[in-house]
Amino acid sequence: MTMRPASLDDLKMIATLTSAAYWPYTELFGAPPIPVTEDYAPRIERGEVWLREIGGETAGLVVVERHSDHLMLFSIAVSPAFQGAGHGLAMLQWLEGKAREWAMPEIRLYTNARMERNIALYGALAFKKRVAGRTLIGQDGRLST
Repeated sequence: MTMRPASLDDLKMIATLTSAAYWPYTELFGAPPIPVTEDYAPRIERGEVWLREIGGETAGLVVVERHSDHLMLFSIAVSPAFQGAGHGLAMLQWLEGKAREWAMPEIRLYTNARMERNIALYGALAFKKRVAGRTLIGQDGRLST
């Protein structure tokens, strides 16, 4: 298992994986969530897209923005073929390691309050709600320096 930065050659696979991973939410909302409609080329060029590979296959991806005082997790997606095996949790743990490496004291993210599976995953790593509505979830301090 490795994590590597995406390249523009990965663009089609990223769009396909993201669409498949978010399909249950597309059905629930009646429209695709923002990560499904995102243009990933600029994010790849900025080094924001990371791929989790297992045995030559892409199991998932993380899209993360580096800000001056925090990381913003834009999207985390696991291919349906790899769901239920702990890859989402492993990618969040990898991101925690990157936050430490990059000396970022906090990881932030937005999620829809109806994305219950995602919220459960974030809760497993002790992320906590900060604002109601379009739920802002932030790290509980374990990354504080």
